[in-house]
Amino acid sequence: MQATDILMSEHRVIERVIASLEAQAGRLAAGEAARPGFFLDAADFIKGFADGCHHRKEEGVLFEAIVGAGLPREVGPIGVMLSEHEQGRAFTRGMRAAAERLAAGDASAAREVIANARGYAALLRQHIQKEDGILFPMAAQVIPSPQHAGVVEAFEHVEHEETGEGVHEKYLALAEALEREAAA
Repeated sequence: MQATDILMSEHRVIERVIASLEAQAGRLAAGEAARPGFFLDAADFIKGFADGCHHRKEEGVLFEAIVGAGLPREVGPIGVMLSEHEQGRAFTRGMRAAAERLAAGDASAAREVIANARGYAALLRQHIQKEDGILFPMAAQVIPSPQHAGVVEAFEHVEHEETGEGVHEKYLALAEALEREAAA
């Protein structure tokens, strides 16, 4: 399995959570009941899985390999992806802060929860399309073939050593729980 196949598989999990987030934000926008804790749990998933595991693999391993193959870090595709990762982090912080206020009884925070949840979802949907359709095929071409196995090994190190044993599985279970709650 190629490193980019691993990342694309993780994208599918992230997309499931994004769909759940959009559904719950839609309920909240329509004035229906939506548990504030759902948005806190989604923020935990984003921070722990999408950012803590997935983006760590991209930023710390794949992007480094691409830069090592000669593409610039600050401009072009890598610069855009890094900027979008930061935008996603900002949306997540905003959603978490607003959801905490909503959980504490501040009904006016619902607008911020909705705006940040929808902003994150829209950003990540187009971000994932760019990575899957442009950046990852580019990576397959520019990273020398002998280095591909090392990228996969480095991903394993990130997943098992840096983020910890069982963390990946914990967030997959959280994604399933969020999906079930949004479908109910």
